[in-house]
Amino acid sequence: EEREHAIQRNAKIYAEIVGYGTNCDAYHITAPSPNGEGGTACMNLALQDASVSKDRIDYINAHGTSTALNDAGETAAIKEVFGKHAYELCVSSTKSMTGHLLGGAGGIEAVFSCLALKDSFVPPTANLKIPDPELDLDYVPNEGRKKHLSYVLSNSLGFGGHNACLIFKNQAD
Repeated sequence: EEREHAIQRNAKIYAEIVGYGTNCDAYHITAPSPNGEGGTACMNLALQDASVSKDRIDYINAHGTSTALNDAGETAAIKEVFGKHAYELCVSSTKSMTGHLLGGAGGIEAVFSCLALKDSFVPPTANLKIPDPELDLDYVPNEGRKKHLSYVLSNSLGFGGHNACLIFKNQAD
């Protein structure tokens, strides 16, 4: 829905989609690229579409399947895209609480991303007990945290290399 229309009908606006990226790297039918090239390109497309500087992103709702290949590839992609800022970001996986919802995952994670903006709350990565030392970002283990968020990136990096990334903006900013 267009923002102006939502305002006219007095809708509660939780967030605005300000950018998106989609691509297909076709690396493998089920396995992601170990270096995360598809995710890297997709996140860059979303940032470019949003005309938002990388350092404005506060939180990434990761695809985060809790599998070695996916998590390593996505972490590599985040580091490639965000450089030093990757270590200042909160990154969590809401799949840790819902399981993988397959075709519904991206939609539900978009809702979680909008609620994170609205509530100034970063959801946790539940059940993260022994993180892989190679995956060294702030994955918000086990407890969410209050934090003002201006922009959130939601990653959906799916089977067959079908990738989509959305950037949401806080409407209070």
